[in-house]
Amino acid sequence: MKHFLLVVILSLCGIKTYSQQKVGLVLSGGAAKGIAHVGVLKALEEHEVPIDYVVGTSMGGIIAGCYAAGMSPDQIENIVLSEQFLRWVNGLPETGYNYYYHEGEVNPNFLKVNLSLDSILNFQLNTSIASDVSLNFALTEQVAQASAISKKDFDNLFVPLRVVAADIFTQNQVILEKGLLSDALRATQTVPFFYNPIRVEGKYLFDGGVYNNFPVDVAQDVFKPDVIIGCNVSSKIYNDYPYDLDEKLIANSLLFLLLDKSDPASVPKNGVYIQPDLRGYTSFDFARAKSLVDSGYVQTLRQIEEIKSKITTTRSCEEVTSRRNEFNNKNAPLIFNEIKFKGFNSKQRKYLQHIFHYNPAKPEPLSFSKIKRSYFKLVSEQYFNNVYPNILFDSLNRSFQFQLTRRPQKNFQVEFGGVIASRDISNIFLGLNVYNFNNQLLHIYGGFQTGNFYKAAEIKTRLDFPFQMYVEPIIGYHTWDYLESDDLIQKVSSPTVLRRVNRLFGVHVGWPMGSFFKNSIGIVGINNRDDYSNRNVFVSSDTLDALKLTGFKTEFIFSANTLNRKQYASSGKNYCLTAQYFNINEELEPGNTSVEEGTVEANHQWFRVKASLEQYFNAGWFRPGVYLEGVLSNQPFFQNYKGTLINAPAFYPLQDSRTLLLENFRSFNFLAAGSRNVFRIKNRLDFRLEGYAFKPIEYLKETNNQETVAVKDLKSIYFSGTAGLVLHSPIGPISLSVNYYDDKENKLGVLLHAGFLLYNKHSLE
Repeated sequence: MKHFLLVVILSLCGIKTYSQQKVGLVLSGGAAKGIAHVGVLKALEEHEVPIDYVVGTSMGGIIAGCYAAGMSPDQIENIVLSEQFLRWVNGLPETGYNYYYHEGEVNPNFLKVNLSLDSILNFQLNTSIASDVSLNFALTEQVAQASAISKKDFDNLFVPLRVVAADIFTQNQVILEKGLLSDALRATQTVPFFYNPIRVEGKYLFDGGVYNNFPVDVAQDVFKPDVIIGCNVSSKIYNDYPYDLDEKLIANSLLFLLLDKSDPASVPKNGVYIQPDLRGYTSFDFARAKSLVDSGYVQTLRQIEEIKSKITTTRSCEEVTSRRNEFNNKNAPLIFNEIKFKGFNSKQRKYLQHIFHYNPAKPEPLSFSKIKRSYFKLVSEQYFNNVYPNILFDSLNRSFQFQLTRRPQKNFQVEFGGVIASRDISNIFLGLNVYNFNNQLLHIYGGFQTGNFYKAAEIKTRLDFPFQMYVEPIIGYHTWDYLESDDLIQKVSSPTVLRRVNRLFGVHVGWPMGSFFKNSIGIVGINNRDDYSNRNVFVSSDTLDALKLTGFKTEFIFSANTLNRKQYASSGKNYCLTAQYFNINEELEPGNTSVEEGTVEANHQWFRVKASLEQYFNAGWFRPGVYLEGVLSNQPFFQNYKGTLINAPAFYPLQDSRTLLLENFRSFNFLAAGSRNVFRIKNRLDFRLEGYAFKPIEYLKETNNQETVAVKDLKSIYFSGTAGLVLHSPIGPISLSVNYYDDKENKLGVLLHAGFLLYNKHSLE
């Protein structure tokens, strides 16, 4: 009786008993290391530790938000271990949504600077360096239904939630407790300089870790739990200057500058502080998600007795599952009755409505799959990377609305790139992009490269129509000087005496075929000049042959490309089928190495069909790939062998093949096949082993009077191969390789290069 009266008195006095004990879980920021929080959640639920409130910052905010949205720890783990998760954080579209229609020819850029050019010609720098188009859609997709259930009140989620963001302008933290859940999660991980900020309740917000990376105080002030479990995955915990570690830590100075200190002492004595052992991990190790989850799980198990000693209440797995199912059963189906375009004028809205196949005058219910396909089709054009998606809930009609908001425009883009190599084939690249969007999307592009071996200037103007067709005029000027591409490491006994000038102008019309293929037809005017010697030995008194080619080509191109990189790919596929007709006038002005004595002219017409395939298999540490290529044509001979050879179709199997004149790898008709094997040593370090076989259906041979004959020989097969290391760095690949060609002038070589070794194609390709 006395004990009963004591309990009644304590209750009346507002003193909580153990049966009413509430537990708050606080999850810190830490980028990829925040994945360890998933393991913490797993261990707590398995040992029946109740979680009554969750508070998080940055990646901790995302994990907390997913849990509060009714996802189980196993479901969250499946997400962070998936290939799609890696694609979200790397700015890549999900598999199956990587549309190729807007992709153009690759160039060697490794840095893009987005600028806003306003009506009075003021420039504004856009400082984000990561694409967020996939991440934005993934967040709104994953939590849209839970957000609808909560009615924009985070206390109504499966577990009450608070997310911490930062207001950079007032230099204050912002505690998000209402609104769209996807906006809160997106805002809390907006690391300055990496992602563009989003506007939440009228304010631009950044990563919450800037001012409060370990928000224990928020949990205490808002929820006032009896016990706080705080998990910190950030390495920034120094109260005193780390004298012995400063030289190692200075490389991460930007991260330390942007994130607030995570202080273990902020967890009260009646709470539990968990810090998983994440030594050896970086903030970008998203590919090591499984190990990170395990680290959080193991550390929590080590402290489980300490946790149970402070939390006397339990909540069985069955009870948690029942409550979670009850919450998720309230989900409304993702059916959309309206699409809204916010921040766009009337002409722009008509363009977007075409893309989404939406007629506001006659609205029809839209499935989520159609919305998603249309969104990724739109953002496959880089200009639309600035749009921000939201899924809103219409409670009256029990249906959803999709909203696309225009963020500050990026209508001017500057690209920088190039390559430094151990051979004299280095160059620098500058690209300029200007956009104008109204009834159509206009994209003006200028690309410029300069180096001893290769120089180029190219201007394209692409006009995109909303019914998925584009018109692209092009004008280009390119030069190659093979004499200047000597190897800087080893002496070349017989340098190639060849200078090529390539002028072209034309227009292409393109349209998509299905989701992943693109068709284009074009007509291109050609005005080329090749200066070359007909002998392998060149002296200064020699005059070169001048071969002038003028005319035009028409072509049809059918292509698709889902490769993960523009050079040294390790996943995806690339298909291309080209059919071409050439009408070319030849004019040869012979030099003193020619048997000809006067100018010779001729007209040539021919057809050519070329097909190529590159594909990689598997997604583990070993990724085998294949490469196939074939050419069929009735191309005629030019006036002499050298002029015929340099304008014949060529096989370019290795990264430096375009910088060499490989006589054994050129033929009017050929088949080629190769194996590309990629061994992943570390996250960004690969070992590549490649081998190729080239079979000319007829190979070109020089006669005694410098003419050309085609020799059919079923036995002649030429081989090439490479072995080397490739580090995928922020400035492009850094590669060291040993290359072999079945060619008497270019048998074996060592190549070191940093940057993309990429050049434009010749107009006769």
